[in-house]
Formats: sequence, C-alpha cells, structure tokens
Amino acid sequence: MNQTLIEKISQKHAVGLMPNQFVHAGDYISIRPAYVMTHDNTGAVIPKFKSIGAAKLANPRQVVHTLDHDIQNKDEKNLAKYKKIEEFSKSMGADFYPAGRGIGHQIMIEEGYAWPGTMSVASDSHSNMYGGIGCLGTPIVRTDAAAIWATTRTWWQVPPIAKVELKGKLKSGVTGKDVIIALCGFFNHDEVLNHAIEFTGDGVKELAIDQRLTIANMTTEWGAMAGVFPIDDITINWLKARAKFVKIRGLQGVTSDVDGKGNHPRINETRIAELEKDLPNLKADLNAFYAKELTIDLSSIEPHVSGPNTVKTMTSISEIKKKKVKINKAYLLSCVNSRVDDLAEAASIIRGKKIAEHVKFYIAAASSEVQAESEKRGDWKILLDAGAIPLPPSCGPCIGLGTGLLEDGEVGISATNRNFKGRMGSPNAQAYLASPGVVAASAVSGFINFDFDSSSGKILGEIKTNVKKGLIKSAVKIIDGFSSQIEGELIFCYQDNLNTDGIYPGKYTYNDDMTPQDQAKVVMENYDPEFGKMINDGDILVGGFNFGTGSSREQAATALKYRGIRLVLAGSFNETYKRNALNNGFLVIECPELVNDLKSKFGNEKLSVKTEIIAKIDFQNSLLITKEKSYSIDPVGEAAQELIVTGGLENWVRKNL
Repeated sequence: MNQTLIEKISQKHAVGLMPNQFVHAGDYISIRPAYVMTHDNTGAVIPKFKSIGAAKLANPRQVVHTLDHDIQNKDEKNLAKYKKIEEFSKSMGADFYPAGRGIGHQIMIEEGYAWPGTMSVASDSHSNMYGGIGCLGTPIVRTDAAAIWATTRTWWQVPPIAKVELKGKLKSGVTGKDVIIALCGFFNHDEVLNHAIEFTGDGVKELAIDQRLTIANMTTEWGAMAGVFPIDDITINWLKARAKFVKIRGLQGVTSDVDGKGNHPRINETRIAELEKDLPNLKADLNAFYAKELTIDLSSIEPHVSGPNTVKTMTSISEIKKKKVKINKAYLLSCVNSRVDDLAEAASIIRGKKIAEHVKFYIAAASSEVQAESEKRGDWKILLDAGAIPLPPSCGPCIGLGTGLLEDGEVGISATNRNFKGRMGSPNAQAYLASPGVVAASAVSGFINFDFDSSSGKILGEIKTNVKKGLIKSAVKIIDGFSSQIEGELIFCYQDNLNTDGIYPGKYTYNDDMTPQDQAKVVMENYDPEFGKMINDGDILVGGFNFGTGSSREQAATALKYRGIRLVLAGSFNETYKRNALNNGFLVIECPELVNDLKSKFGNEKLSVKTEIIAKIDFQNSLLITKEKSYSIDPVGEAAQELIVTGGLENWVRKNL
C-alpha cells in the first residue's frame, strides 16, 4: 500500500506489527525511537522512572540528556538539581551534555542523533526541528520519556499528514524565518493542527539546511506534530561537510564510542554512504494519501513580523515600519534562529553601527560550537562592539528565564519561536517575532524596521482538503482483556476548543490530596455545572474539535475516567490531552462526522445534552454504530489496547520490565 515518508519512517520504528501490516495515519503503534532527549526536565522524569520500578536504562545508547533551559540560574537549588541530573545520567551510561554546551535540539543536530530517515523524540515541543534534515522529530510527555528509558518504547498514534508544497524561490533578504511566519499567519485557522507535515516542491532545493531547521522548528507554533523536509542532495552534502568538521573537532562534552580512526560515532562517511544507498526508499510513494495539501509561492513572500503576542497575526515589514513601533528589547537567541548563518546575517546589518540608546539587544548562540565559529568569523565581535549583551548558549529569555526579560509596558522583537503573552516576561509587555535581519535592523533603529523593496505584499497560497475513499480496513486483532464491543449513551458537549481548565478547574490542579472521588465530583465544573448531574456510569462523552486544549494537567483525563465516562469521542483532540488520556488508561477516539451530525441535531443552546442515543463501538471492525447511522473510526490497535488493559503507561512499563 502507498505510504508517505512519515508513514515509512513510522513503520521503520514500529514494534510488534502484524505480518504485511503497513502503517498509516490514524494507526496506534508501539514505537522504538532511535533517540530520546530530555533537558532540564530530566529532573522530573527521574522520579517517574524510579516509581515504576526501573533500575537501569534499557538501552543507554538511546538516551540523551542536555542542560539548556535555566543555566543562568546559579542558586543552590538549581545547581543541586543539575548535579543530580548529571550524576544520574553518568551512572546510567547515557550521553550527557552539561550546561553551556548548547540547546538540546541543536545538540541533537550537531552530534548526529537526529538522522535523516529515522525517528527521534524529545520531551520538548520543538523536537519538530529535526525534520529540517529529514528526521521525524516529535514531542512526547515526561511519562513517555520514562517509559522509553525503561523499555526503549512508548506508543504513538500516527497523525493525519499534510503536504506543504513550496514553489518558486525566495527574494533576496527573505529567509526561512519569513517563510514559517508567513505560513503561520496566512494559514491561521488551525489548518494543520495536530497534523504531521511533509514539505515538497521545487522551492525546497532553494533552502539551505539552517533555513529548513528554522521552518521545521516553528511548525510547532503552526500547530503541527512534526514538519519533515525531504532527504536530498542538500541534506547529503551538509552531512558530508559536517562529517569532515566533526572528525577534526572530535566529540564535545560527552564520552561515546569512537572507531579508533577518530571518526564520529554517528556522523561519518560509512553511515552517510548507507544513507545514500537507501535514498530511493526514503521518499513518499506515488499516490500516497495526504489529508491536506497546501501550496505557497516563496517568491510572493516578503519579510513579515508576527504579533504582538501571537503567531497567527502578521504584518509585512513594509507596513509595520511605517508605524515606527518603538522597541525596548531585541533578542537573537533560541533553538530556532541563533545558528552561525543567523548571527552572520545580523552582523552584516549591524557592522559599523551602534544599538539604539534605549534598546537592550541580547544575543546567545544555539551552542558553544556555534559561538566559537561565530567568534572565528568575526561576527560575534561585530555584535558585541555594537553594544549587544551576550548570554550563554541556552534557552534563557525565550522561555522566560534569566537575564533580559520583558517588563511591564515594554515592547520586544525577537528571533525566537514563540511570542505567547507573558512567555518572555511580563504579560503586560508586547512581543513580536521576526527574522535575525529584522531584529538586528530594529535594534539599531530603535523601532521595528528593515530595508526591503516591497512587492505587492500579497502572499500566494492555497489549500485543498482530501477525503480518503475506498479504504479497505483489516479486522483489528483484539488482545485478551480488551472488549471487542462496548455500548453507552452519548452525552454531547458541543464546545470546540474545550480547554483543560473547563474540564478540570485549575484551582484543584496542585491539590495533591484530591482523591479519585474528589476529582469525579468537580469534573467539567467550569464548563457546565449541570454536567455531573446527568452522567451515568458507562456513558460516552462526545466533545467538539480540539478537545482538551490548554495546559498539560493529567487530571483533565483522569477526572472523566473516575466519573465513570467510558471513553471520549471528539472531532479532534489536543495531542497532549490524548497522550495524557491513554497514558492513564483512558480511551479517546476521533469521529468528526459524528460530531458534525450531533451539532446539526442539537445545536448549541445547551452546554451538555443527554442525547438518549445509544452507540455501539465495534473495535474489531473500527465502526461506531447508532440506530440511524454507522461511522468509521481509526483502528484502535494493540498498542492502545494494552494501555487500556494495563491501566496506563506506567503499569504497562511495570509489566514489561
């Protein structure tokens, strides 16, 4: 059967497939990723790992630990935390990178953990960045990280896959950051929410690896679970140049096996030659199915600025510079835009100039290697001579940590990836995103500014949604202990984007004394106080689209489970909610056609409706059946069934240790 590139990579890392089983979007699979990276949150994963009874890493060579988020923090508590992580990592034989070596995602690229045609995960949302070199990178939650440490595996539901065709060529002065800002701002109605993206088109060959990394990184802000570029000559040539460089440089900050000739254990000529032989298999099949197809003309893009405080709103530089938006702070740092080329771009604009008197301009390289190369080229000195304030290679202000945060009433422009309200400091500040060149020019001008010969200003793009027809589903194998069929009355809550605070109020989140019974009593309290009065054990909740958006609190899943809800159906789910639900042994299933039918029938007058519709779910044949209609659902495979039977991921790990 025809597969996309993402489906092929998923198949390569799937465990326990049936003979001749082909992985497709919607499938629940057990995965063994090539690598799993955790950063400062390693400290939170360690107790999870120990609580499930694990005493050693199942495969130490699979595990990477980096310290990168709060490295400016020298207080006793944080230093003790860092020491604890380092001692644990080294005692377990994992690859460990200390504070100052760089941002974890950059390390994953520099040190060859993220490898074309493979899958690597991280307990951080910007693992999408690995897609810039054709590696399927996707985020996991901390329980998943503990499971991989203990067993080498966790689960994944392959998301719907969108193809984004990049046509044409960028104009001079336009960068990869402008491309992803344009994509986020032009297609700004959740078109790719919870999708995995494959980039294609003749425009791809015009993009260097650094630009691809930038675009892939910010597919996270666009709402996607992954953003993967094709593996082509540009990828191979970058790897060959990288192999020569790292052979001379050697390993940095970690002890790994070397072949005796000084070759890097992951980036070397032998491995690159093997990749080249496999290239014919590392591309999508003809007629592979994509849920959506988006097209954008690169030649129609000019530099844009995102914000303030959202990536869904953008303004062309030619328009915003007319407004002379005064800035207080500028930032050139983070995993998305602080590599060698980014620093060089900023230096070329700032050379011989000074930062505006009222502006503080903060710079931090993505890694120590990047900073050393930038210093060697002279770019770092140009930025410092102009008045830039250097910070160590780390996340820092991007995540709201350390020196230089935005204060009340301030305006900042940043080459980072997120400008959510309050993320970079005060919620009463305004944060804009832009390319390194725009940030540098603005730091000098004192207001948002960049010299660019504007075109029409109209971005050319379009989208097509596809419906999969004629798919013949195989019968799903049902494991012992999992019911092949269930029935229950549908309780309908029409609200789209129902957030976790509506499902489980935030005021209870950090009350550790809440028993399962207590959680059940307050479930949906903020959304509809009448909800709890109409529920019977065994009912099936039907929500709207993007159910469970918001914070990552696990109680938003467990409270419904404890209330007696058998499972949740929705048009779509927030991916973190889905992971938290299944990790706690609570089943969630997408059925958009059912949701739309119920919206047509019941409208939105009542927050919750006791529908009196009895639905039967046939898991073996992947069908949801009511008296009036039958609906197709994605197969609930063995990986998901095991989580339900064992009561969640931690119990599954204990069983498999």
